[in-house]
Amino acid sequence: MLISANLRKFGGYDLNPDSETQLVAAAQNGDLDSFGALYRRYYSAMAALAYSALGDRDLADDAAQETFAVACGKIGSLKSKEKFGAWLAGICRNISRQMLRTNKIKPAIPITEHAAASSQKDGNGGNHEAIDHAIRELEESERELIVLRYYDNLPYERIAEVLDISVQAVNGRLIRTKRKIAKFLKSNGMTGDDYETS
Repeated sequence: MLISANLRKFGGYDLNPDSETQLVAAAQNGDLDSFGALYRRYYSAMAALAYSALGDRDLADDAAQETFAVACGKIGSLKSKEKFGAWLAGICRNISRQMLRTNKIKPAIPITEHAAASSQKDGNGGNHEAIDHAIRELEESERELIVLRYYDNLPYERIAEVLDISVQAVNGRLIRTKRKIAKFLKSNGMTGDDYETS
C-alpha cells in the first residue's frame, strides 16, 4: 500500500450532510457562522484539490484561502444549495489555474515528497520517484481523484460531492486510475507490492 501509506493529509473533515443545505441558505443570508462551518467542512478538500494542480502545499493553502474568499462574496449567486461542494471545487480549479499562469509553474505534483526522508532509510527512493512520475502523467481529473482519496483520505461520498459525480463513478474511476498507475509502474520495472495503490 505504498501510495496510501505515504500520502500526507491536509486536515480533518466533517461528513454530516444533514444540515449542509441549511448552512448554505444561512450563509447566503449573511450568517458568517454558517459560512465558517462550510469552511471547516470543505477546506481540507479544497486544499487537496488545489495541490493536485499546483504540486506545492503553500500555494495549495493560498488557493484554498482564496477559494473561500471568492465564495464568500459570490455565495448569493449559487442556485443549487445541494451543489455547494461542486460549485466550490469549480472556483478552486479556476484559482489554481490562474496561479499556475501567474507563477509560471508546471502543474506537476510531487505527491510523495514528504516521504523522502523515510525513503533514504528504507532504500525505496526510486519507488517514490516512480509513483510521483506516474501521478504526474495522469489527466487532471484522475490526479484530483487520487489526491482527494489518498492524499486527503476523503471517503467516496465526500469525493462524489466535490467532483459532482456519483459514488459509483468515484469507485469506477478510482479502479481505472489505480490500474493506470500500476501499468505505468510495471512498465518501469516495478512489480508486486511496489505499485499497489489500494
